[in-house]
Amino acid sequence: MQLTNKTLLDELLPQVCRITYEAGQKISGFYHQDDEVSIEHKQDGSPVTAADQAADRFICQELKSIDSEIPMVTEESVAGVPFDERKSWQTYWLVDPLDGTKEFITGTGEYSVNIALIHQHHPVLGVVYGPESGDFYVGLSASLDDSTEIQIAKKIAGLQLTDKPFEFDWTQQLNDAQPVNVAEHPEIRVEQNLPFRVAVSRRHGAALQHFMGQLGNYTKVKMGSALKTCLVAEGKADIYPRFGPTSLWDTAAAQCVLEAAGGAVLNAAGHPLEYVQTESLLNPFFIAVGHEDYDWPKFPEIL
Repeated sequence: MQLTNKTLLDELLPQVCRITYEAGQKISGFYHQDDEVSIEHKQDGSPVTAADQAADRFICQELKSIDSEIPMVTEESVAGVPFDERKSWQTYWLVDPLDGTKEFITGTGEYSVNIALIHQHHPVLGVVYGPESGDFYVGLSASLDDSTEIQIAKKIAGLQLTDKPFEFDWTQQLNDAQPVNVAEHPEIRVEQNLPFRVAVSRRHGAALQHFMGQLGNYTKVKMGSALKTCLVAEGKADIYPRFGPTSLWDTAAAQCVLEAAGGAVLNAAGHPLEYVQTESLLNPFFIAVGHEDYDWPKFPEIL
């Protein structure tokens, strides 16, 4: 498949929307079942559930059916793809089948399905779906070399689960979706003495508290998973600082949504996160912001 912006919009995006939605439906089935979901722990101690594994198998199968030549990295299957094999990939799928497993286990419902397409180290297509809230975000970058300039960020709000997902006309859903744009410039909030709205997880440490103190007037907006970055894209939060470990699949899809909405996901040097294959696949610390030209407080790359 030759990647162009038109290919992303007309061919890939509707298919990825369907896959993301159906994966979310499968996960939600586990979330609402009466029996406890089986939980295992990986070598790093992080939990993985039967829902993670079922969604991963489904997404891998469906993405391969779109184009078997595009390789993929998913959180649950990456152990089977050696670094020597993936280090030279220029185009690949990057998937977190269930982002926010702890939120899934504790019952907050603040989990998401994240699927991104990476091309030359940048996310060019991203879909993020929160099955319990029904919020469905799509992002498309205009970074491919063709004459069609396309950059969209949209939200399909209140998308309810159904037993008949194939009845959705995803092209029409995308046409009807609400355009997403970041909030007003931070300087306006400062001038009007309005607090910065800081998206945070329900578990955060001293480094984040120190950073928020440097912002001055702020209020916390609690949310789990990649949905925090999507809140910034939607203008419901001004900044999402992340000073704990994350992997590439945690951020790519939502970064595409935020960038298409006019925001950015920046490392400590002020540069957008890139998706270069490494052995660890870990991100540096970052901030997701609606406006990168504001003088945000400094933060270390690592503590």
